[in-house]
Amino acid sequence: MEKQIEIGIGDPISTARGFIDAWKRTEIGEEREVSQRLYFENLETLLKTLTSTRWILLKRLRTMGAVSIRALARELGRDYKNVHTDVKRLQNVGLIECTEASKIEVPWDILEARLKLAA
Repeated sequence: MEKQIEIGIGDPISTARGFIDAWKRTEIGEEREVSQRLYFENLETLLKTLTSTRWILLKRLRTMGAVSIRALARELGRDYKNVHTDVKRLQNVGLIECTEASKIEVPWDILEARLKLAA
């Protein structure tokens, strides 16, 4: 089964409301497929976090599997320090994980972006 995460923009109130609704459904025993979501406060923050360079990094890392940051930097032909910075930022938001062997990997098969034009 593919692991998927939904990425989008959401204000704190609607995000909290979604969490509360899910909690209430769980309390009454309603079964529902667990979905992973990552919401940013606005489009600017999303685009600063998920730059085109970081997108390339994610795609390459996904195809390589678990590797060291140094091996990823070498594969991308980029400076280690810059790749390290990008990896740490993507780890902070949950798009990259560290394995028990201290390697990094992308745990997702699909990143689905949802951007509404109107509220």
